[in-house]
Amino acid sequence: MPAAIAPVAVGSSLAYFDDSGSLGRALLCLVVALGMQLGTNFVNDYADGQRGVDSEARVGPTRLVGSGLASASQVKKMALSSFGIGCLAGLVLAFFVGPELIVVGALSVLAGWAYTGGSNPYGYRGLGELFVFIFFGLVATMGTYYVQAERLTAESLDAGVVMGCFAVALLITNNLRDIDTDGVDGKKTLAVVLGDKRTRLFFVATIIVAVVALLILVLQTTGWLALALVGFGLLVKPIKLILVDSVKGYGLIPALEYTAKSQLVVSALMSLIWLVA
Repeated sequence: MPAAIAPVAVGSSLAYFDDSGSLGRALLCLVVALGMQLGTNFVNDYADGQRGVDSEARVGPTRLVGSGLASASQVKKMALSSFGIGCLAGLVLAFFVGPELIVVGALSVLAGWAYTGGSNPYGYRGLGELFVFIFFGLVATMGTYYVQAERLTAESLDAGVVMGCFAVALLITNNLRDIDTDGVDGKKTLAVVLGDKRTRLFFVATIIVAVVALLILVLQTTGWLALALVGFGLLVKPIKLILVDSVKGYGLIPALEYTAKSQLVVSALMSLIWLVA
């Protein structure tokens, strides 16, 4: 969920910093983001449950379909309902801003469904991180800024890169945790394609890019934004677990937790600084 909330907060606060903020539109963006995130997660649960690839050895969270807690049809309805709520909020925004948002919304739903749904899901072709970066980073952050400022800026792009890197880092950690079982189940995530060692290096590289993008934002907006770097301190533990100790499976759950916390802290500090600067 931080991957859905954080970019909306950052995009909205940047719009406010540029004297273009709108609380109503920001809240609608939050509904859209949460709808897309929940819908994607439910599709993931539904599609994997239908394929029967949620093996008993899986170390991730309990799946609704795979565990029998809900039927495939029930989870599919939840996915469609989540997408539907997000789309309704998006249509309201499109009414006030422009029809271009309908195209962005349609692409977002398609990307959310095709991540693990359909006959050839891109999430299991090593493309999950790319699409997460685009939709939960660039689109979510820049889109939130756009519907309030009705323009795009270099600053909104760099903010989207920061949020996108965090979204990618979360997915890398998740897929690294499941790398052994995903390989057995035929899920060719990027972690499976790259292998264990290179996936760990990829995580660190992603964090470095996020730091660089934030430093560029410091130069573009206000020096006070450098205080947001404090949030990256929470990544010391994930980096140690992933790169130094080479922890696997359940041992990576704290890395996932601290990466999510880091994104929340960084985004909260960015937002607060832009709101009061």
